[in-house]
Amino acid sequence: MRAMVLAAPRRPLEETDLPDPSCGPGQVLVQVHVCGVCRTDLHLVDGELSEARLPIVPGHQVVGVVAEVGPEVKNFAVGDRVGIPWLGGSCGRCRFCRSGRENLCDKALYTGCQIDGGFAETCAADARFCFPVPKDYPDLEAAPLLCAGLIGYRALRLAGGGRKLGFYGFGAAAHILVQVARYQEREVYVFTRPGDLAAQGFARRFGAVWVGSSDESPPVLLDAAILFAPVGELVPRALEAVSKGGVVVCAGIHMSDIPSFPYSILWGERVLRSVANLTRSDGEEFLALAPKVPVRTEVKPYPLERANEALSDLREGRFTGAAVIVVKSPA
Repeated sequence: MRAMVLAAPRRPLEETDLPDPSCGPGQVLVQVHVCGVCRTDLHLVDGELSEARLPIVPGHQVVGVVAEVGPEVKNFAVGDRVGIPWLGGSCGRCRFCRSGRENLCDKALYTGCQIDGGFAETCAADARFCFPVPKDYPDLEAAPLLCAGLIGYRALRLAGGGRKLGFYGFGAAAHILVQVARYQEREVYVFTRPGDLAAQGFARRFGAVWVGSSDESPPVLLDAAILFAPVGELVPRALEAVSKGGVVVCAGIHMSDIPSFPYSILWGERVLRSVANLTRSDGEEFLALAPKVPVRTEVKPYPLERANEALSDLREGRFTGAAVIVVKSPA
């Protein structure tokens, strides 16, 4: 099969011919149609994820069709359309797994990090951690739901039920979640990089009630703020933007260092928390909700061999919405 492989940190992906993966017990073998590109893929390429296995095929927002079903698989059949997310497996026995917090399992495995992912023609995955793809979504539009949507939805849930929400950064996850927030009759205030007029226009188009730069203060105190931008210096700014009792959620898997800040901006029972990965319950809830909203995704497609270009464009903010690698002509 054709695949784009990361052989070492801080190097471009290499187009490589690899043997087709085998389909073991409990697994499905998926013919990949498309795979979304995530900022976590950039962290992987940049060597910021120390637990990554190298060489590795990145990509964890996979949409394709089941080509083979391994022994013990009961939830999928050959021909089913399936989505493969970031969380690729957990131990099922630890206190986190037994309490519905499998996202915190110390032995969890992640697609495109320890398990070869979707920047390839074929991908093997644990069937228990895959999702049926909602029929309302073509392949291209479905791919961003599997990480930007799923992990973003967990961040939105952990932000609480406040009506006034701040989003720092407006890319793949934020453009999905602003639609969910509006469906829930909430207001979204968006902060972008100073001077990023494209992102600001994008946020207005998707229904933000206020859009400004990350160095500005919102016109009202917020009930909660979600940081999609992996920039630690935004944490104190977000704490200053939320009211007493407010919540600041750091939604990324990696973030630059958070500078020291005065206790006064945390005092008043403000909460600062992170989001780690997703649970299968998050996925089931969000993929059931998305068609009801309905969530619409804006995507920029790239052929498999141009995966490095997609990563570069994501790094430099050269598109709005989500980049998606096209492996096979999408449905």
